[in-house]
Amino acid sequence: MDEGKERARFRFGPILAASVFTVLLVWLTGQVVEVFLLLFLGILISLYLGALVGVLHRRAHIPERLAFILALVITLGALALLAWTLVPPLIQQTQELVKVLPAYIEGWETAIDRLVARVPSLQSVYPPGEHKLLLAVYQQVSAQFSNVVPKVLGVAQIVVSLFSVMVMGLYLAVHPALYREWLIALFPPIHRDLVRDVISDCADSLRAYIVGLLLSMTFLGTLSAAGLSMLQVPYALTFGVFTGLATIVPFFGSLLSTLLPALFVLTAPHGGTRALWVIGLGIFVHLVEGNFVSPYIMSRKVDLPPVLTIFFVLIVGRLLGPLGLLVAVPLLCVLMVVVRRILLSRIYEGKGFRRTTRERALLLRLPASEGGVIVPPTSLDVITLLERRTPVAAA
Repeated sequence: MDEGKERARFRFGPILAASVFTVLLVWLTGQVVEVFLLLFLGILISLYLGALVGVLHRRAHIPERLAFILALVITLGALALLAWTLVPPLIQQTQELVKVLPAYIEGWETAIDRLVARVPSLQSVYPPGEHKLLLAVYQQVSAQFSNVVPKVLGVAQIVVSLFSVMVMGLYLAVHPALYREWLIALFPPIHRDLVRDVISDCADSLRAYIVGLLLSMTFLGTLSAAGLSMLQVPYALTFGVFTGLATIVPFFGSLLSTLLPALFVLTAPHGGTRALWVIGLGIFVHLVEGNFVSPYIMSRKVDLPPVLTIFFVLIVGRLLGPLGLLVAVPLLCVLMVVVRRILLSRIYEGKGFRRTTRERALLLRLPASEGGVIVPPTSLDVITLLERRTPVAAA
């Protein structure tokens, strides 16, 4: 009995220490979760630069260091060209939009009052003549300008965060193997092959997501701006840029970028018909992008179920706020890889973690005298054979 109590007491200590350490680790992660999100954004930037460097190195046969410098110059040049082309008219249209926004809000309120007058049951929900929209906008603007010092500090913190993300992305892009191998070294040696495979799959999925996102943003922004200009929607360029940026948040961004331009034609003559045309344009553009552009770009490397994507975006947005919305989809890409490679392939299929199994068999190919190679009729996995013989030899 005493020996059994001693063993139980001996096992209780490590369990308690591991539990306390896990709770402290979870608490610390919750406190610095924004820093981890910034690190994740830096990883995305490094993967984008790494993909561009790989293209320049493979296609143009440029040395890697020169390819990295060229990729950085191309990126900065593209951003500068985009800013030089879009920023001046975008600022002008945004300033005009801010000036005329009260007039649009008054028109929307007049339309709502007419609707309430036709449907008396809505008067209890929206009493006519109270100008709730104008009051809400005024309260929001007043709240934004009431605390000037905290707002200035918040802007400074955003600038510091952006600079930190750029620096981390550059360092990770210059020496990706250094940080990858340090991360793999934190795991036991028997698991390192699996961790390396998971990291490689995550990198492939995130690269496909980044390329697809950039091209989808360009496609949606350009086509939306051109279509809204043809429909004579005011501030078409501003709404086109907003449509491209809203692509970062799937479904919800598309809904908002489709409905928002329609509001600015409701008060014009034949506003209802024009609003329907604007909504139809948004639906058409997003259908083309979702069914032809994105599947072709992604090459099925990022296959995310729509319901799961919406559910995950809602959860991450609730937990992490606006910054979480930016990284919700790439986080879901990583989670899907981990679930597929570890939960499904390793645990549910019984492969476990204590073996250095491979996802694909390691084939033994022998040279033939008449040329070519000899391949066995069945897959010969050398690693599996060695693992089967190891217990016998040990016995």
